[in-house]
Amino acid sequence: MAIHKRAGLIAEQKDLVNIPKLVSLYYCLTPDVENVSQKVTFGTSGHRGSAAQRSFNEAHIIAIAQAVADYRKQANITGKLILGIDTHALSQPAAMSVIEVLVANQVSVVVHQNDGFTPTPVVSHAIISANLGKSDTDELVDGLIVTPSHNPPQDGGIKYNPPHGGPAEGEITTWIQDKANQYLANDLAGVKRISYSEALSSDYLIDEDFITPYITDLNRVINMQAIADAKIRLGVDPLGGSGVHYWAPIAKHYGIDITVLNTHVDPSFSFMPLDKDGKIRMDCSSPYAMAGLLEHKDSFDLCLGNDPDFDRHGIVCPGSGLMNPNHFLAVAIDYLVTHRPQWTEQMVIGKTLVSSAMIDKVCQMHNKPMSEVPVGFKWFVDGLANSEFAFGGEESAGAAFLRLDGSTWCTDKDGFILCLLAAEILAVTGKTPQQRYDELEAQFGKSFYQRIDSPVSLEDKAKFSRIEADSIHTETLAGDEILQKLTHAPGNNAAIGGIKVVTENGWFAARPSGTEALFKLYGESFVSQEHLTCLLKEAQQIVAAALR
Repeated sequence: MAIHKRAGLIAEQKDLVNIPKLVSLYYCLTPDVENVSQKVTFGTSGHRGSAAQRSFNEAHIIAIAQAVADYRKQANITGKLILGIDTHALSQPAAMSVIEVLVANQVSVVVHQNDGFTPTPVVSHAIISANLGKSDTDELVDGLIVTPSHNPPQDGGIKYNPPHGGPAEGEITTWIQDKANQYLANDLAGVKRISYSEALSSDYLIDEDFITPYITDLNRVINMQAIADAKIRLGVDPLGGSGVHYWAPIAKHYGIDITVLNTHVDPSFSFMPLDKDGKIRMDCSSPYAMAGLLEHKDSFDLCLGNDPDFDRHGIVCPGSGLMNPNHFLAVAIDYLVTHRPQWTEQMVIGKTLVSSAMIDKVCQMHNKPMSEVPVGFKWFVDGLANSEFAFGGEESAGAAFLRLDGSTWCTDKDGFILCLLAAEILAVTGKTPQQRYDELEAQFGKSFYQRIDSPVSLEDKAKFSRIEADSIHTETLAGDEILQKLTHAPGNNAAIGGIKVVTENGWFAARPSGTEALFKLYGESFVSQEHLTCLLKEAQQIVAAALR
């Protein structure tokens, strides 16, 4: 994909979404239930869409909320539901729609006090804390989070976290998706709903402070005292996201030097630099979207960024700039397995199969068991919940890990703790994460990694799930013998929805996006950039042939 000529530059007026019109379209447009693109579709991170495209409108959210209420009833989930919300324009009306339906269904909905925002990891942490020590027969707590993550300002999103606190399993999201689409097809017949004003006066709508419990618990997952003692100076950019009001209390509570460089909350995200394709996208793993923070990279010991729902992290080191997410995952794992003495040797390191093989090399060095799973954080949930997995990470800058004592912190991606871990690494070792990664490359060789996103038709998108190993007829890739042709992840034998091909010196994986009309091609070489270019070129030919 060619880099847009204004990538990295602050958005101009012509780039901004008309927010009043967008919110009006949420209420005024209804989906065509015969159009597949306008149905409820739960991908790897819930349902996402845009009001203007008739894929995220009031009807969708009302149907989803009723489907969640129905699911809770048949699953005998009787406790409170924690409702998280980010700063996208469509999140506020969608949250109100959810409240109208859930309260009508006599579900106790807990929101942050004073109409505040609640990040994804805070919802997960609150669910874990509320359900601690409970059995399946107790009043278990679950949650909904209204967010499209790092997607552009015109998008909306909603995802369900059951009582284990993490992203819902496929069978649950399929159940909710199908039930919601039934409601849409029947013009919402059977949906229970009251007015928002009625909901506001109901005992089923509860305000709580989610900030304080989360912050005061951080020293059980991060060595906060080490960061304070080392006087690490942190510059933070929340990218206008839901954690914007968390960093100052964290600094005050633990005596840490944190400067919040951007306190703007604006649903048009007018303060954002454009991403590589010229769109406004709050992607903390993109050097273009993070251009504003990168201007400060040499003014602090570390700079840190997050996406709107704070389930992702961006680590900026002095001199070198924004770390590749894969590189930081390798460093984080390397540090954690040597600085968490209460973790047991049997605990597993989890990675998605499109994450760097440098992680494999780090795990082998430390004799740590590793499990490679398909894309999607849901594959780490059970392992984190029962402390079988010490760490679970995705190449897209999302990860979580256990508390210092080896118990569960959360079961969803947590951008806060990964950012704070970067500070802990510097405080304890005296090396930035980038300096430590340079040492890993000196030991194991340089990694050349790239992801290419390309548009894909719905027809070809469906074909990916039908690719088999014998669909790949070639026996070599970029001059190397093919050692593995995978359609199922080696860690749990779950279908990957695509293909991964492995050689001694590199690999590629191809899969459709779970949230966008894109086909994603990942590749890594431990030889050279030229080798990677050759590998990806051949991979595109192999995939094209397999889809015929």
